[in-house]
Amino acid sequence: MKTITIGITGASGSVYAQRLLAQLNENPEVTRIDLVISQAGVRVVGEELGLKVTGTDARVVRELLGKDSDKVKVHSANDIGATVASGSYLSDAMIIVPCSMGTLAAIASGMSRDLVHRAADVMMKENRTLIIVPRETPLNAIHLENMLKLARLGVRIIPAMPSFYHFPKTIEDLVEHFTHRLLDHLGVGHSQKTRWEGSRKTEGRRDGGMER
Repeated sequence: MKTITIGITGASGSVYAQRLLAQLNENPEVTRIDLVISQAGVRVVGEELGLKVTGTDARVVRELLGKDSDKVKVHSANDIGATVASGSYLSDAMIIVPCSMGTLAAIASGMSRDLVHRAADVMMKENRTLIIVPRETPLNAIHLENMLKLARLGVRIIPAMPSFYHFPKTIEDLVEHFTHRLLDHLGVGHSQKTRWEGSRKTEGRRDGGMER
């Protein structure tokens, strides 16, 4: 049974957060989800997904999932007294998706300006899994240096980069596949059927040198 913290910030890519939240909500391995949306994240969610969210109450869950959920607890980004602000609260992993460059910089410099930053800092100091999903391009030297600094501290940097070896037909296919990759790194099982199973050309050579 797992407890997962999700941070949503003001970078483009809100659909990844929405789909990940839905996957975790339906997964029996996950018993609790702590959700924090920054002020900028609220605005981007509203603009990209067309949802009316405040980021401070349970209505955000209804907007993102299309239904209520007993698993998801929404925390205000200004609530420094929230459970996830303390290392004594046991959270198995935290993921910030999408992660803005401002949030990345705050975490890399140890500046806890809101609950997303503080919760991430807690995961690092408690040596727990922290995953950051940046969505920015091009990247300047400051962005890259901040990512390198966090990576050296054990943070997993998983940029929102879609793959194409599973032959996606729609944008939904791309989002779904990437979401499953995030579940892999969170240690949450799923029924994804598009794992890489080896090159067909390689298999052909092993079977006698003929390509399939």
